[in-house]
Amino acid sequence: MFLVGLQVLLALALAGPARVAAATDEGAAIRQVMAQQAAAWNRGDVEGYMRGYKDAPDTTFIGSSVRQGYRAILDSYRRHYATAQQMGRLTFSELDVRLLPGAGGESRYAVVTGHFHLDRATHGEVAQDDGVFSLLWEKTADGWKIILDHTS
Repeated sequence: MFLVGLQVLLALALAGPARVAAATDEGAAIRQVMAQQAAAWNRGDVEGYMRGYKDAPDTTFIGSSVRQGYRAILDSYRRHYATAQQMGRLTFSELDVRLLPGAGGESRYAVVTGHFHLDRATHGEVAQDDGVFSLLWEKTADGWKIILDHTS
């Protein structure tokens, strides 16, 4: 009986670091997608930026209005940021990635909060250069994707 108890304790002790490593890897994967989005934005590539969003009809963006559907969000970005000069240079800061574990302990969803800044001299329809955001991410077969973006 003592041996079985020792095996259980050993398994629990080893699972803790494995879970921490998995969480660190998942958080790094989300941060990598965000870095790719910023790089695409900074070269004036709206379509590349949108690769971080799930291409689905229920993907939602909440800003000054609610836009639902990948295509509607993409069209809005194209309309509001018509040129690379209007897009400017995007940076993210104060990122907080929180994985949301499911019943089995594996994370299929995550919440990311942070700040954004656009460094630009030309404005289109959107004059806001700084703000905060909260993003709901889903782990899909294509990697981590944004399914809900609330930016203000």
